[in-house]
Amino acid sequence: MIFRRHFTKYYFKYLWAFLIGIAVLVLIDYIQLLIPESVGLIIDELDKDTINRALMVEKITHIIYITLIIVFGRFLWRVAIFGTSRRIEYEIRNKMFLHATRLPQSFYSQEKVGGLMTYFINDLEALRMAYGPGILMLIDGLVLGGLAVYKMFSLQKTLTYYAAIPMVLLIIVMVLTGRIMQMKYKARQGAFESLSDFTQENFSGITVIKAYVREIKEAMFFRKKNLELYDKDLNFVKTMILVQISISIAINAVILVIIGYGGYAVLYSGLSIGDLTAYLSYFFTLIWPTMALAQFISIHNQAKASSKRIGAFLDEKVTVTDELDSISVSKLRPRIRANNLTFKYPDGDKPVLKNVNFEINEGEMVGILGRTGSGKSSLVDLLLRIYNLDRDMLFIDEYDIMKLKIKEVRDLIGYVPQDNFLFSDTIYNNIGFSHDIVDKEVVHDSAKLADVYDNIMDFSDQFDTVLGERGTTVSGGQKQRISIARALAKNPEILILDDSVSAVDTKTEEAIIKNLHKVRKGKTTIFIAHRISTVKRMDKIILLDQGEIVAIGNHKTLLKTSPLYQDMVKRQELESMVKGEEVHA
Repeated sequence: MIFRRHFTKYYFKYLWAFLIGIAVLVLIDYIQLLIPESVGLIIDELDKDTINRALMVEKITHIIYITLIIVFGRFLWRVAIFGTSRRIEYEIRNKMFLHATRLPQSFYSQEKVGGLMTYFINDLEALRMAYGPGILMLIDGLVLGGLAVYKMFSLQKTLTYYAAIPMVLLIIVMVLTGRIMQMKYKARQGAFESLSDFTQENFSGITVIKAYVREIKEAMFFRKKNLELYDKDLNFVKTMILVQISISIAINAVILVIIGYGGYAVLYSGLSIGDLTAYLSYFFTLIWPTMALAQFISIHNQAKASSKRIGAFLDEKVTVTDELDSISVSKLRPRIRANNLTFKYPDGDKPVLKNVNFEINEGEMVGILGRTGSGKSSLVDLLLRIYNLDRDMLFIDEYDIMKLKIKEVRDLIGYVPQDNFLFSDTIYNNIGFSHDIVDKEVVHDSAKLADVYDNIMDFSDQFDTVLGERGTTVSGGQKQRISIARALAKNPEILILDDSVSAVDTKTEEAIIKNLHKVRKGKTTIFIAHRISTVKRMDKIILLDQGEIVAIGNHKTLLKTSPLYQDMVKRQELESMVKGEEVHA
C-alpha cells in the first residue's frame, strides 16, 4: 500500500468501495476453508463399512452452495477492488496530464518526452497494481493465510510447528530481498526511460538520420541502450526468481514434513485419513497466501519506486500562474507597450532583453527584425506569458501584463510558432484548432488568406487529409501556411507570426502579407522576421540586436538612419543576386 502525498487520499475517497471489497474477500476466504472440512468428512465416511448416504448428499450439496457463493463473491470483490484501482489510475493520469499542461517552459527544456511518457505508462501501471492486486494480495495473504494456519493448528499442533519452520525462513528471505528489489526496479525504470528517450528522439529525427547515413550507427547506439535495459531487467527478474525458488523450496519442504509426520500421526496418533486430507487441503490453500505475500512485496516495492517518480513530477512547481491581485478585463485593446523591459531565462546567467522600450498601437502592422539570438522569440514568449517578468515592464492596453489573467492574455493573441507545430489530425481540425465547434467557412477562408487553399484542394482527401506526426506529410512551406491559417481562424486582436514565412517563396510571402493588410484592419499584427522582404511594408519596424533596441521606424526611415539595417539590406540583396546568378547559370 502507498502512503505518500498525492496518493493516500484515494484510500479515503474510495473507502466504501475498498471496505466492501475487503469485507467480501474476507467472507470468501472464510467460506472456502469450509470445503476441506466437508471433504475430510466425506473421506472419513467412505472409509467406514456403512456409508451414511444422507450425510454424503448433505456435504456435497454444501460444497456446491459454497462454490456458488465463492464465484459470486469473487466477482463482487473484483469489481469493488480492481474496478476502483482502474478509476484511481484514470484520475491520477488526468491529474498528471493537467499538471503537465501547466508546467513552465523551463521544465520541458530540461526533460525529454520519452522520459515523461514512462510516468504515464510504466510508473502509473505500478501504482494501479498497488491499489488493486496489491490490496488483494495483502488482505488475502494475511486473512486466508491466517485462517489456514489456524485450521491446520486445530487439526494437528505438532505438525503445524514443524511445517512453520520453512515458512518462517521464507518470510525472512522475502523481507531481506524487498529493499534489493526496490533498488533494482528503480534502476530498470531508469534504463527504460533512457531507451524511451532515445527511441522517441530518433523517430522524430529519422529524416536527418537517413540524410547523414547514420542508420547503422544509431542502431548500434540503440542496441547499447537496449542491452542496458536488458541487463537491468534481468537483474530484477533474477531477484524475483530467487524469491520464487525460495517459496518452492519452502513449500516442498512443508509437503515432505506433512507427508512424513502426517503418515506417522495416522498410524500412531489417531489422526484420521480425512483429517490428514483436510490438513493437506489447508496447506495447499496456504500456498496462495504465501505466494500472494511474496508478490505483494514485489508490487509494493515497484509502486514505492514509481510513486516517488510520479510524486516528484507532481511536485514540480507551476511557476507561471495568475498573480494574487490579477484583474479581469472584459475588453482589451490590442495595444502593446514595453517599459525598460529586461528579462533573463530562469536558468540563464545573462539577460536576453535589456532595457527594451517600444510602443505598438492598435491596428498597426509591425515587424520585429534582428539577427539570430537578438531576443525576438524571447519577446514573443513574454507576450504569451510563457515566463514571468518583473512588474511594470510590459503592458497590454495600459494594463501591466503581470496583473492580467493569463487566459485573457492568451485569448487575445493568435500565435504562429517558429517550428510550425501541427497535430496528427486532419488539416480541417488543425486549422480550426482554436474552436470547439469548427465552422467550415472560417476554415476555408483562413486557408485562402494563408495562400494554402489550392494546395489543400490538390490533396486526394482535401481538408480531410490526415497529417503525419508534427505535420510530416506536408512540405515546410505548407506547414507554415497551415499554421498561419490556424491563427487566422482564431481571428485574434493581436496576431504574432514568429518567422512564419521563411519557408515560402517571396511571391507567396507577398500574397500572405497583402491578405493580412486587407483583413487585419483595426487589429494588431506582429511579424518576427529575419528577412527584409517580410517587414519592409510594415507600418513600423523594431530592430533588435543582442537584446537591445537599436532602431525603430519604417523601411525608408531605417534605410537612412540605421547602419545595422543598411548592412542587413545590403547582405540580403547580395544573397538574392547570388541566388539569381545560380538560377540562370
